Amino acid sequence: MAIPNIISNITVPLLSIVDLALMGHLDSEVYIGAISLGGVLFNFIYWAFNFLRMGTSGLTGQAYGAQSHRKVNHILYQSLLVSSIIALSLIVLQVPIEWISFRLLEGSDAVKDTAKIYFRIRIWAAPATLGLYALNGWLVGMKNAKIPMIVAILVNIANIILNSIFVLLLHYTSDGVALATVISQYIGFLITIILIRKDFSEWIQWNSIAHYLNWTDLKRFFSLNRDIFIRTLCIIMVFTFFTSKSAGVDNKVLAANTLLLQFMMFFSFFMDGFAYAGESLSANYFGAKEATQFKQLLKNLFVWGIGLAISFSFVYGFFAKNILSLLTNNSEIIEIAMEYAVWVVFVPLLSFPAYIWDAIYIGVTASKGMRNTMLLSTLILFFPLWFLTRSYLHNHALWLAMVAFLFGRGFFQSLLAKRIVFKRIEEIS
Repeated sequence: MAIPNIISNITVPLLSIVDLALMGHLDSEVYIGAISLGGVLFNFIYWAFNFLRMGTSGLTGQAYGAQSHRKVNHILYQSLLVSSIIALSLIVLQVPIEWISFRLLEGSDAVKDTAKIYFRIRIWAAPATLGLYALNGWLVGMKNAKIPMIVAILVNIANIILNSIFVLLLHYTSDGVALATVISQYIGFLITIILIRKDFSEWIQWNSIAHYLNWTDLKRFFSLNRDIFIRTLCIIMVFTFFTSKSAGVDNKVLAANTLLLQFMMFFSFFMDGFAYAGESLSANYFGAKEATQFKQLLKNLFVWGIGLAISFSFVYGFFAKNILSLLTNNSEIIEIAMEYAVWVVFVPLLSFPAYIWDAIYIGVTASKGMRNTMLLSTLILFFPLWFLTRSYLHNHALWLAMVAFLFGRGFFQSLLAKRIVFKRIEEIS
């Protein structure tokens, strides 16, 4: 299951890298900054609703493990209904969202003006993007990594082709990147619907909307997802703060930090391939009350996690400048990025436990534990470290706080695992 998930996930940072590379070879760093600010804004918007994927996968996995056709069907349509309501609300409220966002984010007027155009185009992808969250979460819970992989590949091929047409042939800038994203997201949503109807027809059956608005089921759905929502908001706060403070220095530091974040994102999406498999299998084993397989899964995940972390740290340590040169031909930005590249070497080694524990906590639907450990990492590590060191470490303070935040997530989850995760495993033994 991990291999198709990895292939699906690494297409996301690869596409982001293509976007940055296209903008990085234009005549101004403003376009990289605009995509960075726009990307942060949509991370804030979409990551806030990532519970549509994470919560759906955990609930679906447990229902599938228990072989409950009714619950599996119910969770799918309930998630799609909720995602549609949220997406339409975002489109209706796009003007106040833009107004508030660009007053909170730091950056030059040129970067902000360009990022606003990017936002006004990309917001129209909301129904497809959030719908894909719900569909992919359901598929992960159903132990099907093949469909998300196929769709991710097709979406990103379409996106890259459209990007090339709009930017290289039609001479659009960041607005062309946004338009390509909108079109490709709808292509992916429609393909996923078609493939689910084809491969899972015996599991799905549409009922009335009132049936899926059952308050008892919705209460459990939102109770679980409330905690995941808070947990995700912490991630959004950290990355938004990081990018905003980078923009507050100057456009070149913003561009350098944005390029280095791609190292982190590439590892995280790669690691998430194993995490998604862990979510699905742990939820299935938990729902089927198979404690022995659950414990073996946890061991396997950590073995693979250690191996991947060492491999990525090695590559980043020796080839950081080569990778940066692929992203931009601006030598000044590369030199600035290399001043801080040492931090990304430590990211895989210190952050990999968090991805594994996230998968396990989702599998046993221990959402409160995820929420609490994320709050600790954000409020006790990230923000205090930055405020205490910013005056003399400057941009290094941002990276120190970020690395500490990533480490803290896994550390606090490990401390709570005995009381939360292993206690639940004992209950099904």
